[in-house]
Amino acid sequence: MSGMLNIMRAWLVRKAREEDGTATIPFIIFLPFFMVLIVSSLEMGMLTMRHVMLERAVDQSVRDLRLGTWTNPNHDDFKRVVCNRAGIIPDCLNVLVVELRPVSTITWEPLSAGPVCVDRANPMEPEDFPEFDDGEGDEIMLIRACAKFDPIFPMTGLGMRLPKDNTGAYALVSATAFVNEPDRGS
Repeated sequence: MSGMLNIMRAWLVRKAREEDGTATIPFIIFLPFFMVLIVSSLEMGMLTMRHVMLERAVDQSVRDLRLGTWTNPNHDDFKRVVCNRAGIIPDCLNVLVVELRPVSTITWEPLSAGPVCVDRANPMEPEDFPEFDDGEGDEIMLIRACAKFDPIFPMTGLGMRLPKDNTGAYALVSATAFVNEPDRGS
């Protein structure tokens, strides 16, 4: 019996001194960190691309609005133009809300405290949409567009840290100001 124990002990000592598989340990330790880094990079890339395209589309649409090339624009028309120009915003017409109003040069009242965004749990009716007033010539206008998106990886890295609403979506907001041309549309 003691011979068998000596053989077993010698085998265990020999195995403990072997260096095969030593690279596996650091790999297993660092793999989760690298996976979170990769997933967060993908999430940040998509978030940034969507925000840039939303900003670009709003700026291009505001240019047309500012110059007065539209006659009697409304919320749905403006939203449709922004969505067509944004390109990569999924289900854009249902996730985008636009707020536009003139600023009084007497009171300098800003837009409301926070952006008005779609609440996917309670669909918005047309009367729930924020003010959309294209103003008169020489008026300062404030515009804000809010779109909601689902994170690509909601339970990992950046997707887990994004501020989300009750449906798990995060908001991207684009805001700008402009002055209407003095003689709009002429």
